Amino acid sequence: MNQTNNNDFLFMQLVIQNQQLAMMSMGKTKSPFSDKIERNLEYAKMAIDTLDMLLVKTKGNLGEYEDKFLQEVIRELKLNYVDEVEKDKKIETTPKEEIKEEPTQS
Repeated sequence: MNQTNNNDFLFMQLVIQNQQLAMMSMGKTKSPFSDKIERNLEYAKMAIDTLDMLLVKTKGNLGEYEDKFLQEVIRELKLNYVDEVEKDKKIETTPKEEIKEEPTQS
């Protein structure tokens, strides 16, 4: 594999790694380490922001396929992120039902 092809492969790997990290952090996929759903929206945002930065820093240096792929991954992640943030807002604003204690029998 020549250097250009290797760099293209490594670039795609970097994008996919950040995509997977963001999806795991949003609770969309299981963590391969714990085999559990682990949700941390701060980590998800960091992975998405990293891809946004990559898009800015590589502007004009990517092939058409790589550019479209990166933009599509970012778009998909941002839509999922907004859904997760909205779920949290809905949970926070939903009134908690009063917990009724049953009388104890003596």
